[in-house]
Amino acid sequence: MTRFATGTLVVLMLATAAIPAGAGCLKGAVVGAVAGHYAHHHAVLGAMAGCAIGHHLAVKAREQKAAQAKAAAASATSHHP
Repeated sequence: MTRFATGTLVVLMLATAAIPAGAGCLKGAVVGAVAGHYAHHHAVLGAMAGCAIGHHLAVKAREQKAAQAKAAAASATSHHP
């Protein structure tokens, strides 16, 4: 990998780390575009797939967090008479 490509990859990784977790599509699209670019120059296809996967994972994480909060609230109310 050339120095330019390595530098670009590092910058993109740092940029996606700074994006809030709720922006699953955007994070996935950036990662997918980079992966697609290096996989036979299919950056657009990689971005589309990454967006879909990122959105799906963000929704699952949100649902899991809500379920944990609900369980914690139920646990807190059941311990106090």
